[in-house]
Amino acid sequence: MVTDDTFRESGEGSPLVKIRSLLPGLARAEQRVANIVLADPASIARRSITEVAEAAGTSETTVTRFCKAIGVGGYPDLRIALAADTARTSTRDRELGSDIAPDDDIGQIIEKVGYADAKAVEETAGQLDPMVLQRLVDDVAQARRIDVYGVGASAFVALDLQQKLHRIGLTCFAWSDTHNALTSAAVLREGDVAIGISHTGATAETVEALREARRRGATTAALTNFARSPITEVASHVLTTAVRETTYRSGAMASRIGQLTVIDCLFIGVAQRHLDQAKSALEATYEAVGGHRLGSRPDRRRQKET
Repeated sequence: MVTDDTFRESGEGSPLVKIRSLLPGLARAEQRVANIVLADPASIARRSITEVAEAAGTSETTVTRFCKAIGVGGYPDLRIALAADTARTSTRDRELGSDIAPDDDIGQIIEKVGYADAKAVEETAGQLDPMVLQRLVDDVAQARRIDVYGVGASAFVALDLQQKLHRIGLTCFAWSDTHNALTSAAVLREGDVAIGISHTGATAETVEALREARRRGATTAALTNFARSPITEVASHVLTTAVRETTYRSGAMASRIGQLTVIDCLFIGVAQRHLDQAKSALEATYEAVGGHRLGSRPDRRRQKET
């Protein structure tokens, strides 16, 4: 039997996280079932498979097929997993996890945004696959060169990874322009690593650059919120975030929190592999910019002024 404990043991966390991750890749009828579950997971434990099928405008067979698509054996197992997940969620968590209402005051907005950001980090870390991350760490740590592709909000995350890896002496480039990304990908070869960052996993420019890098022999990795998105088809390693979207927090806003969590884990894993080099490089770079911090190195500033 598949229970909520099974989800946690497999590193996938809450069943709701898994459903959100797989949602875009489900058939339309299965997506309707998923939306019913996500809208009120607590009620599923009290509803029969017939009631859920009717609410979704589909058949009991489709509900069963949906259960199998998300990795549970059948509808009874889904009810058990959701009941256990709901039992761990307090009333306050459910209130803060709800969408921001038009009449919420600024205090409520702060609470809900803070809760959503913290939850994005917690749920992303909870479902992150350590084995996949370790394999990517190994590849990045010994790579001749690393390319990172991302556009829009993901471009800022790509730049963050470039800055982190560059600070410990690794050759890393972040590309947000399509032509530059493709040009760079075209000269990669075996032993290089290319990482595509896309919340939806369907950003054409990022997928295209990663596909070109793979064609040239580079090891490819994808960082996305959806495990069955197009970008995963051109990636040797797939890392996922677990970010919920609301009316005011679109993918462009919410995705960065989860993506940066994964990037930090990747960076620290790589830095551990180059510990002495990383320490020396971090100290050198910190010292190099020290004179540009207000209130630091007063003697040097006075010397320049005189």
